[in-house]
Amino acid sequence: MEARDAVTDLLTLLDLLAAGASPEELSGVAATARASGLDGDALAAVDRAVAAALRVRRTVTAHRRREAELTALFDTAGDLAALRDTDAVLRSIVHRARMLLGVDVSYLSLNDEHAGKTYVRVTDGSVSALFQQVQLGMGEGLGGLVAQTARPYASRDYFADTRFNHTGPIDSSVRDEGLTAILGVPLALGSRVIGVLYAADRTARDFTPDEVALLSSLADHAAIAIDTARLLDSTRAALAELNTAHTTISGHVSALRQAAEAHDKLMDLVLRGGDLDEVAGALASVLGGGIAVFDAAGVELARVGDPCGPFPVEASGRAVQVEAPGRAPSTKATGRAVPVDASGRAASANASGQAVERAWVCAVQAGPEVLGSLVLSGRADLGDAERRLFERAGVVTALLLLLRRSVAAAEDEVRGELLSDLLTAPTRNPSGLAARGARLGVDLSAPHMVLVCASEVPRRRLATAASRYGGLVGVHAEQVVVLAPGPVHPARVATDLGAAVDAPVTVGAAGPATGIPELAAAHAEAARCARSLLALDRAGDGATTADLGFIGLLLGDTRDLTAHVDSVLGPVLDYDSRRGTDLLGTLTAYFDSGASLARAKDLLHVHVNTVVQRLDRVATLLGEDWQDPARALEIQLALRLHRLRR
Repeated sequence: MEARDAVTDLLTLLDLLAAGASPEELSGVAATARASGLDGDALAAVDRAVAAALRVRRTVTAHRRREAELTALFDTAGDLAALRDTDAVLRSIVHRARMLLGVDVSYLSLNDEHAGKTYVRVTDGSVSALFQQVQLGMGEGLGGLVAQTARPYASRDYFADTRFNHTGPIDSSVRDEGLTAILGVPLALGSRVIGVLYAADRTARDFTPDEVALLSSLADHAAIAIDTARLLDSTRAALAELNTAHTTISGHVSALRQAAEAHDKLMDLVLRGGDLDEVAGALASVLGGGIAVFDAAGVELARVGDPCGPFPVEASGRAVQVEAPGRAPSTKATGRAVPVDASGRAASANASGQAVERAWVCAVQAGPEVLGSLVLSGRADLGDAERRLFERAGVVTALLLLLRRSVAAAEDEVRGELLSDLLTAPTRNPSGLAARGARLGVDLSAPHMVLVCASEVPRRRLATAASRYGGLVGVHAEQVVVLAPGPVHPARVATDLGAAVDAPVTVGAAGPATGIPELAAAHAEAARCARSLLALDRAGDGATTADLGFIGLLLGDTRDLTAHVDSVLGPVLDYDSRRGTDLLGTLTAYFDSGASLARAKDLLHVHVNTVVQRLDRVATLLGEDWQDPARALEIQLALRLHRLRR
């Protein structure tokens, strides 16, 4: 009888599932079976079947909802493919958002980047004229927060939500529409937010992650529609501009040819050995104004006439306003001439409509690197040919500045040769080495730290970065060597150089050393220290042999045993000396007994509690980590050295 009843209930459950019954109806099958007296394994089978049916119903419902969502997205994509009226497509998207999420109102707002506001463009289900005309500042209200942060935000109860900035006009419009729950997602083109798509209800509700994802997908389509319309408009405008440009190109060809001939003359001047003053003079005579040349730091290099300036430039290509009196704003580092007035602002007409006096500035560049600037004054305006000539003069000036840099590089080569001779044969001609150093401004008789720098970046690049530490810098034995006057911290040097070259830099250091033989010996020790750091898997770090503890003691040429023992056991030695105790003996017995308290107390002939008390005192003096393996090894080696010395 039970088996027949269970089968009947299972068949009933299948019929309900096929008819699309509600979860309550499906759950009622188990209640009916239990009320009819069904129990045991049969009732358990019915319960499992009901649970499975509920899962099936949820899955089917989710699939149907997803099918409806995909249909809406496909329809939206079709609308975009046949885009003719942007507003019609946006209205369709907003309407679909309202239908799919089952909300009372849906709407879309667009950002006004110049005004810093976002305003409602399309609505569906809205009945309030005040709401349809509302404007939100960036960061104001839920929509302003979405537009500012480019993240979705959902509020179950708008007026009770404190996560965003409430303002009177926004709250009044939301209250006039009668909205309570609001969900907003950004309309984004790449990383730029152009607006917000909303779904809102007049009663409190929670928006599920699936609803947020669906609204975000619709927002993506809306953003594409807006961007496509803007691209069509810009394409039409570009075609019109191209037609206009085509009619004027012929007139510019002759002027450009004349500018090219003048540029060739300037280049010939450089090739014949001319300097910056000659180039500035030739340019001033052609353009009929004052010319000044400045380096990247604003230092004047050449001047003809009375131009204003300097005009600092940046490799970022953005103008920088200089507030200091008598200074002008920077030019964009694009090699293009930019007009400015005498006060340093962009040149324009004055209040009476008369043109103000203009100056022109052009960045001097080698690739992306800004080498300096050219300034032209005394010209109210420049024709296209003259402007092009002025810009080409920046190229010629860049060439001259690069030639100056080559001379400086040759000097660096001389420094490298001195360093190589110093480290290879320090005793061959010490006086000659000292004289060569003096000619380069390096006093080899003064104390210097010797740094050996190793990295995977090109050595010349690393040497250039290391030149900030002064002294003598060069490449020796496939490594960058620095003789730095004054004390330096090798770990900090490694960090700074690593940041400069964007790669790990290992720095071994020795010194300070005074005198040529001592510097050569310090270099050998610094090189061993650098190799040891790499062998210890400490690439990117910096240290001296003293920093390496007993490893440094083994590597160093000057092995100061007393200083090493004091650095490890000093607090214990001082305590025993002041108190007349023998903590050092207790420490020795403890390690000799294999760190066994029982054996240590036998060696010392004291109670085990006494050993514990003494070792507690040792921990106070040496630190709680004194028994860590690495620290314990240092202490045992220091104890052995102390015992051997005695």
